[in-house]
Amino acid sequence: MAEGLSAFIEEARGLIGPDHVLTEAAAIEPFLTETRKLHRGQADAVLRPANAGEVAAIMTLAKQHRVPVVALGGNTGLTGGGVPFGGVVVSLARLKAIREVDTENATMTVEAGVVLQDVQDVARSSGFLFPLSLGSEGSCTIGGNIATNAGGTGVLRYGNMRDLVLGVEAVLPDGRIFSGLSGLRKDNAGYDLKHLFIGSEGTLGIVTAAVLKLFPMPQSRTTAFIGTSSPEMVVRLFASLRQIAGERLTAFEIIPRFGLEIVLKHGHNTRDPLGGQHASYALVELTSPEADAPLDDILLAALEPALEAGIVDDAVLAASEAQSRDFWRLRELLSECQHFEGGSIKHDVSVPISRVTDFLAETGDVCRAFMPGCRVCDFGHIGDGNIHYNISQPVGMDRQAFLSQWHAFNEIVHTAVKARGGSIAAEHGVGLIKRDELPDYKDPVALDLMATVKKALDPDNLLNPGKVVRIGNNLPVFNPGH
Repeated sequence: MAEGLSAFIEEARGLIGPDHVLTEAAAIEPFLTETRKLHRGQADAVLRPANAGEVAAIMTLAKQHRVPVVALGGNTGLTGGGVPFGGVVVSLARLKAIREVDTENATMTVEAGVVLQDVQDVARSSGFLFPLSLGSEGSCTIGGNIATNAGGTGVLRYGNMRDLVLGVEAVLPDGRIFSGLSGLRKDNAGYDLKHLFIGSEGTLGIVTAAVLKLFPMPQSRTTAFIGTSSPEMVVRLFASLRQIAGERLTAFEIIPRFGLEIVLKHGHNTRDPLGGQHASYALVELTSPEADAPLDDILLAALEPALEAGIVDDAVLAASEAQSRDFWRLRELLSECQHFEGGSIKHDVSVPISRVTDFLAETGDVCRAFMPGCRVCDFGHIGDGNIHYNISQPVGMDRQAFLSQWHAFNEIVHTAVKARGGSIAAEHGVGLIKRDELPDYKDPVALDLMATVKKALDPDNLLNPGKVVRIGNNLPVFNPGH
């Protein structure tokens, strides 16, 4: 261990207590890999501060000793953004206070280590909704949600995390604390600095707390599972339903037949809601704060003409909350069930809704021509243009041989996204996996501005170095399958 790092760790013990500076290999191990285990990183210690002041003291010390720092929440990331490559990890798990619920302002002030599901539960107990909803909501934390500008199933109605945050408290790379915990809806007193930290993946500052927007709790809900003959028909149904339902349309998801098949095959206690087989499915939800809103009637007003026009082949409306949960469980199990089918090369992309149909059709044809037998699982939040474009290996193919084609499939998918004015990073972030591809798909002026901001706030490149933007030498490299 380098002398500066050794001195940093010893001083950190005095700052936050020796019990909260982990250096044993077994204690550090859980912090070295993300959910998909595409990388195993390396760190010399894990620090567990209790509040923003201790985080600030750690960053002041890190700057003095030039020690790299990776901040970590629930460790549910998917792009390598939370994997350390040297230095130390700062776990925010102990920053878990709910500082205030302001019912008149419809806001909640929480610390970064609070689990998303706990925020949802506290909001509900106060008569409100916090609408961010993810598959990992039982373990992901608010700090991580902010750092990655998380999306999820409610973006269509409520927006991304960026739209749900009114203010943040963040520790800067030099140890200063940015105190921006405002509950204001309007504040034009200069630059809106909170947006520097939302979606920055911990490269510009460490978010320690935030003011979150709350919404009226839905009092009425209707959920439908709908079968169609193609993604084009799903998009046409979305356009029709959006016109009829307006803001009551809360979620609109697309599921391919292959995706439903693997969930029915591998998911416990699952069943097909519809009788026949369909090429594409839509999972639709309408909500309202009105107790007796005629949501079934609104949904039927869109489905009946769609059935007559051949846009919809079959549909079923949930008859109970339990059946609605069953519908959603089919969608939520999709990512988990893919690993039972062998290697999976995953893409988190977005395109304008008007280009979803041709993107799915043409990209699928190119992928299958490149590798006959590969199985495309293109699902996601079609209501906001966010597609999880995943590709499962051909049956019987060697997993490592398949994963060795990761970059080739990336080029196919991401080139198709760029041609349609889309983004190669919709809601999971850039992290390490997509960092070196950004110059091929993002405006060079934007990349230059990103590097300029990074150098201005973190001139020593101490915060999550090697992620999002290329700064410095000896950067970690993404090698899929290793």
